[in-house]
Amino acid sequence: MDIKDIQNLIKFVSKAEVSEVKYKTKDFEITIKTPLAGSEVAYAQPAVYHTAPQQMAAAPAPAATPAVPAQSTEAASDDSKYVTIKSPMIGTFYRKPSPDKDVFVNVGDEVSNGKVVCVIEAMKLFNQIESEVSGKIVKILVDDATPVEYDQPLFLVDPS
Repeated sequence: MDIKDIQNLIKFVSKAEVSEVKYKTKDFEITIKTPLAGSEVAYAQPAVYHTAPQQMAAAPAPAATPAVPAQSTEAASDDSKYVTIKSPMIGTFYRKPSPDKDVFVNVGDEVSNGKVVCVIEAMKLFNQIESEVSGKIVKILVDDATPVEYDQPLFLVDPS
């Protein structure tokens, strides 16, 4: 089973709305667990703890900038025309194939369907993430060598 098969299995499991799937062959075994409506509450508490420091750091900004809401709504409407490349798995995001190599893509680079845009390391396996859209990279949303979650936005692409 290669990485594409695993990614497709993860997508299938998330759409099927089941809590757990085990797949086992003679040489390979994988277990995929997903939160269901009843168990999402257990995942909400760590998210609250995780976002609390960010809210404290960002607290002075709203008081100092009352005119920002008009700009942020414009930015939100601008972002809606872009296509988001999301993480298909949990792991560590890397912009380079190895420390001594160049980055896969920069802001302003053209990407095509199937072009590798980054790697995500999960359990010592480096998984190449390919673009599912053709266009120009507008924004890189994740810093290099940082953890990412499943379905977390990584890149914004202008498909025009």
